[in-house]
Amino acid sequence: MNHRAPIATASVLLVAALLAGCASNDSLAQQYRDGSEKGYIAGDFQVFEIPEEERGDPVVFAGVTETGEVASSDDYRGGVLVVNFWYAACGPCIVEAPMLEEVWQEYQNEGVAFLGVNIYDQPATARSFARDNNVTYPSVIDVNDGSVKLAFAQITPIQATPTTLVVDRNGRVAARIIGQLASPSILSTLVADTLAEGSS
Repeated sequence: MNHRAPIATASVLLVAALLAGCASNDSLAQQYRDGSEKGYIAGDFQVFEIPEEERGDPVVFAGVTETGEVASSDDYRGGVLVVNFWYAACGPCIVEAPMLEEVWQEYQNEGVAFLGVNIYDQPATARSFARDNNVTYPSVIDVNDGSVKLAFAQITPIQATPTTLVVDRNGRVAARIIGQLASPSILSTLVADTLAEGSS
């Protein structure tokens, strides 16, 4: 009688269960509560638009940027905000940086703001990344307590790095891009759609 087969089957089921748990929408928020720093994985590219009537509560957050300025959700209420979660050693983050900057340049005079959320680096590293990649919008340094990412993760799944969110004038998440931005036009369209909504 082969006693190894049940053990092997149980092992496969255990691994499957663990992988399923990592993919759950609430896993990242739970990891923050537990003090874990897991969950920073590259994801397949996906885009989700959220109808106005299905959006969650406004996201409330506050943090300090790489230049020491305070940035909070109150600063952006009334305008459209693009939030990008990143860190300097993230390959897809480097690739998409010029695309994000392109859309920022396109819309910065139309009531749209961009804010990075650096989940891993210290300010000096974030500033160096911005210089090397010609990024001109600010980033919150979120490595110490992860409070900004947690604020968003409680409202919408953030399963990979990078993740880019479009936030409407009322502070609610209107669209989510998981993984490396495939082209500037995709984000530009999401921003334009959100801008066209007006205040509710």
